[in-house]
Amino acid sequence: MAVGFAIASENGQSNGKITLYVVLSCMMAGMGGVIFGYDIGTAGGVTSMDSFLKKFFHKVYLKKEDAKVSNYCVFDSQLLTSFTSSLYIAGLVTTFFASHVTKAFGRKPSIVAGGAAFLAGTALGGAAFNVYMLIVGRLLLGVGVGFANQAVPLYLSEMALPRLRGAISNGFQLSICIGIVCANLINYGAEKIEGGWGWRVSLALAAVPASFLTLGALFLPETPNSLIQRSHDHQKAKLLLQRIRGTEDVEAEFDDLIKASSSKTNNKQSLKIILKPRYRPQLVMAVVIPFFQQFTGINVIGFYAPLLFRTIGLGESASLLSAVVTGVVGTGSTFISMFIVDKLGRRTLFIIGGIQMFASQCIVGGIMAFHLRDHGGLSQGYACVVLVMILIYVAGFGWSWGPLGWLVPSEIFPLEIRSVGQSITVAVSFIFTFTVAQTFLSMLCHFKYGIFFFFGGWVVVMTIFVYYFLPETKSVPLEQMEKVWQDHWFWKRIVSEISDRDEK
Repeated sequence: MAVGFAIASENGQSNGKITLYVVLSCMMAGMGGVIFGYDIGTAGGVTSMDSFLKKFFHKVYLKKEDAKVSNYCVFDSQLLTSFTSSLYIAGLVTTFFASHVTKAFGRKPSIVAGGAAFLAGTALGGAAFNVYMLIVGRLLLGVGVGFANQAVPLYLSEMALPRLRGAISNGFQLSICIGIVCANLINYGAEKIEGGWGWRVSLALAAVPASFLTLGALFLPETPNSLIQRSHDHQKAKLLLQRIRGTEDVEAEFDDLIKASSSKTNNKQSLKIILKPRYRPQLVMAVVIPFFQQFTGINVIGFYAPLLFRTIGLGESASLLSAVVTGVVGTGSTFISMFIVDKLGRRTLFIIGGIQMFASQCIVGGIMAFHLRDHGGLSQGYACVVLVMILIYVAGFGWSWGPLGWLVPSEIFPLEIRSVGQSITVAVSFIFTFTVAQTFLSMLCHFKYGIFFFFGGWVVVMTIFVYYFLPETKSVPLEQMEKVWQDHWFWKRIVSEISDRDEK
C-alpha cells in the first residue's frame, strides 16, 4: 500500500509515492543514527556508574567521595573527558576519507564500512580491561560514526520525495534520539547488576544496532543520484527511480537529476570546487550550522546528563532514570518535527526552538546561581524545576536544531559538491562536538551556573543568524536549490555578482 504525492519540477509535474521499498530502505539506513545516539547515551551513562569510575577513573571516584570537593568540580578530569571526546577526533579524520568513498563507490559502501568499524569498536569497549583499550575502542567507534554521519543524511535526502524530504531526513535525528533512549534504558538496568560489570553490558549491546546496520546495508539500493554521478548507465538509474517512486512517470525528476549531474561531469569533486565563490552561501552554511548546533549545548545534556543530575544532588539511579526521561522527550519532539517541518518550514522551527531553548537555559542558570552552592544539593522542589526546564530545552532542540542541523546541510548542495559539502558539515560538527565534550566538565567547574548563560547567549546569536541569513528550503527539489540563494535578500547580491563576473 502506498500513498501518492505530486512532485514539483521546473519541467512540469510527475507523480510519486511513498513506497514500502523506500520506507524500508530509509529505516535501515537510519540505523546509522541509532548507533550514534546509542554511543552518546552510553558515554554519559557509564561515566556516572561508580563501578566504571572505580575501574578506569579512580581519581574521579575518590573526588566524588570527598565532601570537600565542589559540586561543580567533582567530575573535572581531562582523562574522563578524553574517553568521551576521543570518538570525535577519529570521526573528524574519517569523514574526509568517507567523502571520497561515498563519491567514488556510492552511499551504500560507506554505510557498510561505518557499521563494520562500529562493531569492532564495540567489541574492544565491552572487553576492555584498561583505559587505553577503552579509548582505542572509542577511536574505532569514531571511524564508524564518521562514515555513517557522512553517508546516511545524504542517502535519506536523495531517496526522499522533495515535498517530504524534511520529514524523511529528520528520521536521522529521530534515529539518534531512539539510540539515546535505548542506551539510557540499558544504563538504568545495567547499573543495578550486582558485581560491578553492568557497564560492560551497556558498551557491548551497541553491537546490536551496529549488526543491523552492517548486514542490512548490504541489501540497500543505491540512490539514483549516486548512480548517475558515478556512471553513465542512465537506464539503470531511471529504472531504480521508477521503483523508488512507485510509478513510471518520473521523466521530469529524472531530467532534473541528469541536468544537475551533467553540468560539471568532468570536474573532480574536491575542496577546490566548493571553495569557489559561486558556492559561498552553501559553504558558509556548511560551517555555521553544525557549529551553532553544537553550541546550543545539547551534547552537554547528551553526554553528561547523568553527571549533571548528580551535580544538582540526585542519586546514581535517579540520575540515570532522569536521563531516560530526557531521551524520551527528545525523541517525541523530533518525531513531531517530522510531521510539521514540511508545513511550517525550516526557519519557523529554528526560531521557535531557539526562543524555547534560551528561556529554559536562563531559568536553569538562575536557579543554580541562587540555590546550588559548592556543597550540598538542590532542594527537591528546585531539582524538579531544573529537570522540567531541561526537558523543555531538549524538546525545543528536538524540533529545531536537532533534526534541522542535519537536514538543511544535506539538501542545499548541488550534486557535484554534495558529498564533500556533507563531509565539511560532519567535520565541523565533530570538531566542535570534541571541543564542547573535552572542555565542558572543566567549564562547569570554573563557570559553575554561568555555563547555562554561556550557551544561552550562543542560542540568541544563532537565532538571529537564521532569521536574517537562512533562506527557506521546504518543498524545493534538490536539483533546483540554487534558486533560493538567488532570491534571498543578502545572498542574491553575492551570487549575482559572481554570475555577472563569470559571464564577462
